[in-house]
Amino acid sequence: MEKKMVVDYAHEKWEKKFGTDAAYEKWDKKNKSKGTDNYFDTESREKKSYLKGLKGRVQNNLSGLLRVVVTALIVLLQILLILFLPFLLRSITVYFYFILELCSIIAIVTLVNKKQSPSFRIAWISIVLLLPISGFVLYYLWGREGGKKKQLDEHILRQISYGQNFLIQDGKIAEEYVEKHPVAGRMVKYMISEGFPLTAGNDVKYYPMGEDAFEDIIEALEQAKEYIFIDFFIVAEGALWDQIHKILKRKLEEGVEVKFLYDDFGAAIRTQKFFKQILEHEGMEVRVFNPIHKYTGELYMNYRSHQKILVVDGEVGFTGGFNLADEYANLIERFGVWKDTGVRLKGETVWNLTVVFLQMWEASAFEKEHIDYLRYKKLPDKAGDTYCQVIADGPAFNPNNSIESVYNQMITFADEYLYITTPYLVLEDYMQQSLIEAVHRGVDVRILTPYIPDKKYAKLLTNYNYGILLREGIRIYEYTPGFIHAKQILSENAAIVGTINMDYRSFYLHYENGVWMSGKKIQEDIRQDFAYLFETCEEISYESWKHRPRRWKLIQPILNLFSTLF
Repeated sequence: MEKKMVVDYAHEKWEKKFGTDAAYEKWDKKNKSKGTDNYFDTESREKKSYLKGLKGRVQNNLSGLLRVVVTALIVLLQILLILFLPFLLRSITVYFYFILELCSIIAIVTLVNKKQSPSFRIAWISIVLLLPISGFVLYYLWGREGGKKKQLDEHILRQISYGQNFLIQDGKIAEEYVEKHPVAGRMVKYMISEGFPLTAGNDVKYYPMGEDAFEDIIEALEQAKEYIFIDFFIVAEGALWDQIHKILKRKLEEGVEVKFLYDDFGAAIRTQKFFKQILEHEGMEVRVFNPIHKYTGELYMNYRSHQKILVVDGEVGFTGGFNLADEYANLIERFGVWKDTGVRLKGETVWNLTVVFLQMWEASAFEKEHIDYLRYKKLPDKAGDTYCQVIADGPAFNPNNSIESVYNQMITFADEYLYITTPYLVLEDYMQQSLIEAVHRGVDVRILTPYIPDKKYAKLLTNYNYGILLREGIRIYEYTPGFIHAKQILSENAAIVGTINMDYRSFYLHYENGVWMSGKKIQEDIRQDFAYLFETCEEISYESWKHRPRRWKLIQPILNLFSTLF
């Protein structure tokens, strides 16, 4: 199946249609010339037992698609009516126009003084100025705080606050770590203050590809004896789901408790109409986060749960960038080779991941009574030598976003190197400045993004952010065999692997989670993966960026102005 690949910055005429074989051929040729093994080529990698022989598929649900389309049309209709409002009012009276003009000024003053992201404020101020009447109404409906959104945020905060009672910091562990690692200890102390305990003695396994993670996930599911907790943003029926679903049904028959949580937007199109009801009939407990057809009048549907968590018996936990769909295990091809990463956790930190799941489980329903958290707590023995802090965040905390702050601290405290992978690079000015200051003090800063995008507008925005970073000495690479969905950051101090993109949506609009890790082995495993990527992917130069297509140069500044609204 042919795919149109994006423009190559070295102008190697990639703006033509390549078949899959041609894309792999170029990738293999480059690797052989550098003397490296092409372990990203799924055809040449050794297959393990669970995924061997599976044929992936894309299964779209017409009813889910219609629900998404109808919801989008309702929102679009509201926008069109609001945009048409000035033409209706101009024939009534000029005084009403001035009243709305005054309201627009009030909205602008409110936005300027709002404790919110500068990009968010600039986008809405631009809308209010460009559309003096309609812009104010749009802001009042969708940009301001209050109404149902405030009520839902308060509900989520209550549920999360209750779960925090079950996270207790061992003061001795924190003191010992800060004494041994004074620089990384600054981040540790901040995360503890935000309610994310530091645990020691954990065993962490790193997965450089999604299919590696799913092999161990399936093995862990097979061994479940008490309970299974699953939370994904995207759930898609296919070969991978068939395999996992079969195990879950068998475990239910064995008396294992299964709690299954997923985001409505992420599953609506790729699961059948009565997907939730079927799972419940089989015996699973199922909850859906934020149904998309609700709250269209306030755009709360834009706030999604992007978390990925899987816990088995309180003894092993998984998280990372991968979702429950065939492309994440490279069982089907979407946007070339799909690279994702993740980690398997064993040790005390599994409990912290379990609490994050239970917090979002309760946040997804308006139950009067809380579940018994301690029923699911295990006291595992020391499993390894890695320090871990499970971190989680979401829009109910705006504008106090602890994950964004942790990322900025990773940049600020780096002294030797700082490596980042992200599928989307849309940064606030202050974080751009932090990256630039890191380079200026001698840190080796490198960022890796996709060559083949999953969303064209995201590619344009990501590329637009290259400019100032490249000019100031930050090195940027593109994952040429396909789409890199991995979300991780690494320095000599620590590493974070999780669901967090380097963009406004992850920092302000999504509920995210990740694991901050400090340990020689896990940091070295991630560093080796980065080293391989830097050797084999395409590095982008500032000169080639300046010669990007002219149409990109025209579109990118406009997209950037409204980047917080996508």
